[in-house]
Amino acid sequence: MRARSFWVEAPGQGAIREAAITPPGAGEVLVEATVSGISRGTESLVFRGEVPESVREQMRGPFQEGEFPGPVKYGYISVGVVAGGDGPLGQRVFCLHPHQDRYVLPAARVVPIPDAVSDERAALAANLETALNATWDAGVGCGDRVVVVGAGVVGCLVGWLAARMPGARVQLVDVNPARAPTAAALGCDFSMPAGAWSDADLVVHASATDAGLACAIGAAGVEATVLELSWYGQRPVSAPLGGAFHARRLTLKASQVGAVAASRRPRWSYQRRMACAISLLADPTLDALLTGESAFEALPAVMAKLARDPGDTLCHLVRYPSSKL
Repeated sequence: MRARSFWVEAPGQGAIREAAITPPGAGEVLVEATVSGISRGTESLVFRGEVPESVREQMRGPFQEGEFPGPVKYGYISVGVVAGGDGPLGQRVFCLHPHQDRYVLPAARVVPIPDAVSDERAALAANLETALNATWDAGVGCGDRVVVVGAGVVGCLVGWLAARMPGARVQLVDVNPARAPTAAALGCDFSMPAGAWSDADLVVHASATDAGLACAIGAAGVEATVLELSWYGQRPVSAPLGGAFHARRLTLKASQVGAVAASRRPRWSYQRRMACAISLLADPTLDALLTGESAFEALPAVMAKLARDPGDTLCHLVRYPSSKL
């Protein structure tokens, strides 16, 4: 069998490669991809060759081939159907796999997609898993005033989850005023940075910018927590740790999806966390985060554009020819 996959050949240069794949053996399945999703923040850093050498091993994706900065096959949002091996034929599944039109992997590494979740919405699963982990790390409570700085996909999903907490009020903050209708659809208030609240019980930062981190610190109330959800790659970060940060006795805490949040870790596996995230995608409200689509063959050019100038893009989908059969 042959398969085609997207590779970052060198920083700023992508290509579609074709290679042979081994048919599935015992305990394995063959998956035919229907759509994959671009995790714009992380994949842009990978495409630009900005993964720091010190964390390259930790940043390896599931089923990654090659090494940073390239050539490397990277990505972790794939939706497809079981087409062979030890699995129900035709079952729709989500996989943490790079952009590839067909692939073989252990049956235990695919997650069934409920009937209520479309293929397109299932592409939000990895980002929702990150957002779910962040809400656990943050400890969002009933009635809390929550500010989320950075209305990208992960920030929007954190806001959506927090807004579902009884009595909670959530403000999404972003420099792009076009995010206002999306915030409203997700049940959140919206503000430009200048209008961010200044007495939040909890602040989540997801903009991956120095200005966003400063805004997040300024939005936190006395002895509140600022949860840092951004990943900056190898870029140094300037954080205003005087003034409000010191006087208000704030806590700056990191959250990263590579480990289940400490509050759930004794009981929750990665599989349970992912299954929960996919089940939450039954809400059609989240279609507001699907903002573009292109053919798999166009991915090298699309990735270059998104890494250079993402514009209003939230979740961009990649469509595979097999999905039209």
